[in-house]
Amino acid sequence: MFATLSVTFPFFALVLCGYLAARRGLLPLAAIAGMNTFVLFFALPCMLYRFGASTPIAQLLDPVLALSYLCCALVMVALAVWVTRRGRIGWNDAAFGALVAAFPNTGFMGVPLLVALLGAQAAGPAIVTILVDMVVTSSLCIALSRLGSRSEDPSQNSAAQAAQNALKGVASNPMPWAILSGSLASAYAWQLPGPLTMTVGMLADSASPVALFTIGAVLARSQMHAVSGHGPAVRWSEVVPVAAMKLFVHPLLVLAFGWAVMATGLPLNRFAWYVVVLVAALPSASNVAMLAERFGADNGRIARIILVSTSAAFLTFSGMVTWLPRP
Repeated sequence: MFATLSVTFPFFALVLCGYLAARRGLLPLAAIAGMNTFVLFFALPCMLYRFGASTPIAQLLDPVLALSYLCCALVMVALAVWVTRRGRIGWNDAAFGALVAAFPNTGFMGVPLLVALLGAQAAGPAIVTILVDMVVTSSLCIALSRLGSRSEDPSQNSAAQAAQNALKGVASNPMPWAILSGSLASAYAWQLPGPLTMTVGMLADSASPVALFTIGAVLARSQMHAVSGHGPAVRWSEVVPVAAMKLFVHPLLVLAFGWAVMATGLPLNRFAWYVVVLVAALPSASNVAMLAERFGADNGRIARIILVSTSAAFLTFSGMVTWLPRP
């Protein structure tokens, strides 16, 4: 356990540094948007491109792995909606609660953390899960969030229109394009010119520390906005169960589903599935809070779920790594 904590501690310590910097006013809240832009449009795409280009194409085009993870994501969405869709929780809040329960923080935290723990071969399976969550899971939950909507704009009331808008958002996100470019480079053995390779490498090297620091700052900003009195009061009974689903139910579901798939004889690589189980054990994706705010959901509740899951994941994720035997 101590050996695992020695690897995971720096990652969560950087998140804490970003959180404290924003809370103490050392990092102006207005600067967080610029840091997010740097990570999302420059550093993280370069990191994903580099991992994609150095990963065998067969690992990136693994239909059994992708479909198996997708099935688990759909179960998590259905379970979270069923658990939370009661009382004062409407479709909008239930859908984003489901998204925060099923969408791990793979891009900003998971890929660099898993590579540090398991080596570069862990990047391929993690990248597969990013594509599934960005294209399918997020689009599905955004569509579900519109089921109870009564916007003045009729187009905003359509689940199909919401899903279409979500897919447009995916198309404008540089991360899938970086993964696609890296996959093509891997498939055709393309090499960037030397100076461009060095530029991509420098940006890729900056992705992990800046992204983790930014996660902490985003969490602090979301919490500060949530407690400012502009939103409804948030009950911890609406926060802790969803965070527990993310940290415990999700990885155990993925673990059990993988055993079932392998028992049928389907070609599911054991190491790849081990990586995916650890992906599921990651805390909730921090960008869900921004999506919730954009679509008018209870952002205070989502921010608290992300904060609780990220804080607790230091121990729960490290415990999963220690408890689960590596293939």
